[in-house]
Amino acid sequence: MRKSLQFVLVGLAAITGLTISPTIAAAQDLELRLGPGGVGVYDRDRDRDRYGYDRRGPRGCDPYDALDIARSEGLRRAQIVRMSPRRIVVQGMTRRGPERMTFANQRGCPEI
Repeated sequence: MRKSLQFVLVGLAAITGLTISPTIAAAQDLELRLGPGGVGVYDRDRDRDRYGYDRRGPRGCDPYDALDIARSEGLRRAQIVRMSPRRIVVQGMTRRGPERMTFANQRGCPEI
């Protein structure tokens, strides 16, 4: 009788563990925050659910990426001269004198 009771308890513990594990995995997108208003629950994916897409990635050329590319091409004292919706112009100095580089305002900053 004692052996069968042990098997029943082990079986119940295994079933309970299987039902709890998916709920723990589903709650990884929630965050508890302590603040002046007390304890609050924050959903990390709230904006993604609301708008239907991920809003974190850059859509165009990041100006700092354009500066980094210009510096790696040999432009010293590089600075952004002009930005428009279509292009980013970076000016700096080379061994021959002043130089300008123009980048498309697209992801990856291709040089024009």
